Amino acid sequence: MPELPEVEVVRRGLVNWVRGRTITSVEVRDPRSIRRHPLGAEDFAGNLEGARVLDVVRRGKFLWLPLADTHEPDRAPAHGEAGTGAPAVALMAHLGMSGQLLMQDAGVPDEKHMKVRLRLSPAAGMPEQLRFVDQRIFGGLFLTALIPTPDGGPGGLAETPLPLIAEEAAHIARDPLDPYFSFDAFYRRLRARKTGLKRALLDQGLVSGIGNIYADEALWLARLHYARPTDTLRRSDALRVLDAAREVMTDALAAGGTSFDSLYVNVNGSSGYFERSLNAYGREGQECRRCAAVGRVSLLKREQFMNRSSYTCPVCQPRPRNGRW
Repeated sequence: MPELPEVEVVRRGLVNWVRGRTITSVEVRDPRSIRRHPLGAEDFAGNLEGARVLDVVRRGKFLWLPLADTHEPDRAPAHGEAGTGAPAVALMAHLGMSGQLLMQDAGVPDEKHMKVRLRLSPAAGMPEQLRFVDQRIFGGLFLTALIPTPDGGPGGLAETPLPLIAEEAAHIARDPLDPYFSFDAFYRRLRARKTGLKRALLDQGLVSGIGNIYADEALWLARLHYARPTDTLRRSDALRVLDAAREVMTDALAAGGTSFDSLYVNVNGSSGYFERSLNAYGREGQECRRCAAVGRVSLLKREQFMNRSSYTCPVCQPRPRNGRW
């Protein structure tokens, strides 16, 4: 499953190609990829054709394109401008396990698992088509309403932030890379819970975008065990693990994301390389690099966790005596 850095890589790539362009036609090749749009392919296409893409927005792992119906000449909105008034509808993209959003020229043959094609208005030097490709069909596209954000801040990371959020994403918290993320609010809610630290980090209602891989990496960097009870965390501990999460995700962004599955690529079709820099995740039985740097020998171990795995160093991430999770 793509994690926050992978989705942000897609957002940053996609916005350069689609922002300000009009969707001229829609071709649904596999209705299963729009199954979350209950009114079917004809309604899906009818609502998209003629709509102008105002931006590409991300909150956590959610990605959406605010749309405006307009007959104005195509242009990207200026900074701080929403185009023809506040948009009410967005195209939501759920990448699932293997979904890809790819920009392609019309002459490029269709990918084997291409499911939906959006043709865009001409723009100099830019590909003509946005294709949704998905081998496993766990992802999909659908239209969603935009509603005001509960805190009045921008819905997510975007080029022209608006205080609107896709309805399906309204329940999730801001992520650590969001400029409007509130550490104080996060810490208050964290301390009020009686659970393990990693369980809390994976709770999208508390802090979004931290998946299993980056949780392990952040905990390793912060020297904290995944089972540390949240109600025992000092403010400095919580700040350290959030700073660690920001650091590993920022590093992953610079490397183009983490890709354990060859099916994950960014919008131009290039895989990420951050997996080569992981310190904990997937390194069971290998030396802890931090311990090795000071002459200690410590092998990373893997433990079952919430039907997944957690990777820790038993020396520099000791399990707390009262760790129950």
